[in-house]
Amino acid sequence: MADTVPPMNEQRINIPEWTVSELSAALRRTVEDTFGHVRVRGEISGYRGPHSSGHAYFALKDEGARIDAVIWKTAFGRMRIRPEEGLEVIATGRLTTYPGRSSYQIVIESLEPAGLGALMALLEQRKRRLAAEGLFDEARKQRLPYLPSVIGVVTSPTGAVIRDILHRLAERFPRHVVVWPVRVQGDGAAEEIAAAIRGFNSLARDGPIPRPDLLIVARGGGSIEDLWAFNEEIVVRAAAASAIPLISAVGHETDVTLIDFVSDRRAPTPTAAAEIAVPVRSEMIGRIDGLARRALSCWARGQDGRRTELRAAARALPSADALLAVPRQRLDGAADRLPRALIANAQVHHTLYFRIAGRLTAQSVAARIARERERTVSFAMRAARCMRVHGERRRERFAAAGVRLAAGLRANAEAQRLRIASARERVDVLLSRASLAIDTLLDRRDARLERAAQLLAALSYHAVLARGFALVRSEAGRPLRTAAAVNPGARVDIEFADGRVRATAEARALTGPPASVRPTRRKGRRSDPAQGSLF
Repeated sequence: MADTVPPMNEQRINIPEWTVSELSAALRRTVEDTFGHVRVRGEISGYRGPHSSGHAYFALKDEGARIDAVIWKTAFGRMRIRPEEGLEVIATGRLTTYPGRSSYQIVIESLEPAGLGALMALLEQRKRRLAAEGLFDEARKQRLPYLPSVIGVVTSPTGAVIRDILHRLAERFPRHVVVWPVRVQGDGAAEEIAAAIRGFNSLARDGPIPRPDLLIVARGGGSIEDLWAFNEEIVVRAAAASAIPLISAVGHETDVTLIDFVSDRRAPTPTAAAEIAVPVRSEMIGRIDGLARRALSCWARGQDGRRTELRAAARALPSADALLAVPRQRLDGAADRLPRALIANAQVHHTLYFRIAGRLTAQSVAARIARERERTVSFAMRAARCMRVHGERRRERFAAAGVRLAAGLRANAEAQRLRIASARERVDVLLSRASLAIDTLLDRRDARLERAAQLLAALSYHAVLARGFALVRSEAGRPLRTAAAVNPGARVDIEFADGRVRATAEARALTGPPASVRPTRRKGRRSDPAQGSLF
């Protein structure tokens, strides 16, 4: 019995042989067929953000083991919860192997936090990081307009939130409302909300759609998972970058999201956001009426007070006669002294006139004229000398400039002659080179033309006609290559080497194959005895 059992080495030799690739493929098929889609709970480890290719690589671990994980680029863009280091999640995906490292991994298709505690931890971590960047500082918040002309609302168009806001605005103070419809939960909701905030900010002030003076981002109540879109970083940063004052009205009063910290004002409910946005019109009208009545009463009291003060001041003032008594007396005294003063002034001026007239004689005037004439002649002589000197200096300058100009013209003419001579030499060289190139080109073209003529003569059918053949054409000018193509009575054109002949075809006589076509000889059949033998 022991003799029939093969040795251990022979048993191992009979094991089938695998290549490494075949074994890896078999293991992969076994893993994928056995497990398929799985849900794995664990903590994200080794996540450093998406790769430059867009894929994300990390690991899921617990207290006893770890498994490599990968999220392809197409699935990463659709995920509502993005991977973060240390976050406990439940991953859904396919289990497969990676032959390059002989390891197994999970290809994740969706991620969700492992319970409410994980979401709250992620929320607190994100809140601390954004607060460290200064996005929640009070100094960044803007003042809300007292009475906005246009209000932009970012919310779902089908929910009760927009109806509550419009109803409350109509009750308090009707305003023009522009609604940007978005999804407020689910995949892609955060991107739509952020795009709506940026879209309102990019509107032109004088465009077809009016730019809002105030924004309201609103949603009804729900669980933390339903409100998670308003905790996404893309929404928080879009709200922080908004140049339009923004009111967040997400959930109920107990619901707190990250957009509440970065918004310029938080409203506990969407209805409260409408109340914050505009004042009550009736109350404003009442206040305006009260202020108008108070202003009118103040004006009336002021008029009465000023009237009383005017009467008191009028009683304290003296009468017109008392005020004008002294000036009137002074005027009368001046009127009495005026005739005597005029006579005395005339006498003084008359005496001064006669004193001056005694000094003003004909001799003095003639002497004054003679002195002025001498000064005039002296000035004329000096002007003539100046003109002469100035003219001589100008002539000297013109002569020097003429000499320099002539020298410059001679130098320029000499330089131009040298340039022309150099250019003429260059043209002669180029002309000789061009002539040589043209001769060479013509020789090459003549040689090519001669070779083409020889090739044309070699390929032309006229050489065949010169050897004794003829070319048969139909009446339409088409070549006829077989006798079957010629009908009895047809007109044909026969071309010889030395001319053409027109002919009429008669009855066609069928002949054997051309001499150049050798008939095949069938095996086993005797040849015709009437046919001669070539051997």
